[in-house]
Amino acid sequence: MMNKAPEQNFKWGYAVFVLLLLAILGFIAVGMTSLFVGVDVESLSGNVALISINGIILATEDSTSIFSDVSPSQDIVELIEKAGKNSNIKAIILEINSPGGSAVASQEIADAVAKANKTTVAWIREVGASGAYWVASASDHIVANRASITGSIGVIASYLEFPGLLEEYNVSYRRLVSGEYKDIGSPFKEMTKEEKELFQQDLDSIRDYFVSEVAENRHLSKKDVDKVANGLFYLGAQAKELGLVDQLGGKDDVIKYIEKKDGIKAEIVEYKKEKSLLEVLSKVLSKQSFSVGQGIGNSLFGRKEVLTMKITT
Repeated sequence: MMNKAPEQNFKWGYAVFVLLLLAILGFIAVGMTSLFVGVDVESLSGNVALISINGIILATEDSTSIFSDVSPSQDIVELIEKAGKNSNIKAIILEINSPGGSAVASQEIADAVAKANKTTVAWIREVGASGAYWVASASDHIVANRASITGSIGVIASYLEFPGLLEEYNVSYRRLVSGEYKDIGSPFKEMTKEEKELFQQDLDSIRDYFVSEVAENRHLSKKDVDKVANGLFYLGAQAKELGLVDQLGGKDDVIKYIEKKDGIKAEIVEYKKEKSLLEVLSKVLSKQSFSVGQGIGNSLFGRKEVLTMKITT
């Protein structure tokens, strides 16, 4: 019992030291990063714009995006428009590694790609599925790795439903609405057969629009696209056979296609969203706070790290 206080003081002292060290490193990182933010992409040299679409496609960046890759449509559309207005840019490469996301956000990016007055090439690296494939289909040419995941044409909507749990704990759901379907999809009650049918009609409508857009973009019949629009994903090689992509390959193949089509020597310039120092600082500190909190918590309460095995190919 006598040795417990010094040990606890040591843990608190160690935690404070780690916190201060990470804070200092964080500010150094922000200072280094600030040297590169705020650069006007239009002032950079190059004739081919490279725009990355990584992670989930959303309309705007939300609070959870500090811990994962997100591609806000408003940022991607802005970059595409900037590249389109730059007379030095002759082509746009969309480097895609995304499982899709919001139907609205995906459509917004796809529309911007279709409107771009440049040669547009979608380069699917690992994943270009669902909404991300919708975006890719709007380009002039799609190049995909033969082992990449593409397609997954379909729409999904899901929610949790736990009225049985409430009943088990003697909790009542009092339904007060001013419209018959105002609480459709509420987790506190089971969805009625009529509500399911209405919900499914909306999903089917979005899917039909998705299929129509892909068919038009890829110059395929809607009937042919409908056959493969079952939600399944296809490897790049399969997608090539189905007409969902034009070519199998990587970055070098994308560059060769552009150089041949436009008769230029491609000089790549990466288009990124310009971030202010405040935005960079906020994001770095948010990530740091999460990691610091987790680390200190594990240290103080003696919790051991749990190792998980991740198998990749």
